[in-house]
Amino acid sequence: MVEHIVQDGGSNDGTLDTIAGHPNTSALLMSEHDRGIYDAINKGMSRATGDVVGLLHSDDVFADEGVLSRVAEAFADPDIDCIYGDLQYVSASDTTRVIRHWTSGPFNRSNLKRGWMPPHPTFYIRRQLLERHGGYDTSFEIAADYDAMLRWLWCHRLRPAYLPGVMVKMRMGGESNRSLGRILCKSREDYRALRRNGVGGIGTLALKNLSKINQFKPSKTQGQ
Repeated sequence: MVEHIVQDGGSNDGTLDTIAGHPNTSALLMSEHDRGIYDAINKGMSRATGDVVGLLHSDDVFADEGVLSRVAEAFADPDIDCIYGDLQYVSASDTTRVIRHWTSGPFNRSNLKRGWMPPHPTFYIRRQLLERHGGYDTSFEIAADYDAMLRWLWCHRLRPAYLPGVMVKMRMGGESNRSLGRILCKSREDYRALRRNGVGGIGTLALKNLSKINQFKPSKTQGQ
C-alpha cells in the first residue's frame, strides 16, 4: 500500500484547491507554516507510518507509473536499507525535454570521497533507519540532503541498492540551481557537510562539481 502525505507550507498557489478537487484521493494533507524546505520534509516524514519513506517534490514527476512498484520489489530484500536510481533534469515548461541526465550507477562507498552521491529525489530509506539515524539538519539551507546522505551512507554505513533507469524527472529552476548565488551557497554548504561527516574537503567538492559536466552530454537513455 502507498501512503501519500502532502506537506504544504501554508501556500496560496493553488495546491490546496488542486487536492480539494480530488475528493477520492488518499493523500493525507497538512498545511501549516514551516521554517524552510527541510523543516517541511522532516514534518512530512514524521507523519509517515509505512515501512519505507521517499520524497516527491512539488515540481518533480515520476518517470513512469511503475517506479513505486520497482521500489517496493527492491525492499523485499531485507539486506537493503535504502535504494536510489537515475534522475533527469527537464525543462520547467516541457518535461519531455531533457537538459541533464544523471546516471548514478552502482554503489561504491569509496566514491563518496570522490564527490559521488545518489540523486536525492530518487532516494528511499526504511523508516526505522530514518528514525534511528535522524532526518535533515535544518541548519543547512540548501544542502541538508547531501549532509543526510553522507551521514547515512558514510557514517552509519547503510546498505543501498541501485535501481538502473530513470526514476524521477526534476524541473530545472529548483532551490539549489535557480541562481548563481544559490549555487555558491550550495557549494559552501556541501563543503561543510563533507567536513562534518569526515568524508573529504575541497578536493572532494571539486570532484563533485566536475562530475556534473558529463551529465549534460546526450545520453542513449534519455527519454526512457
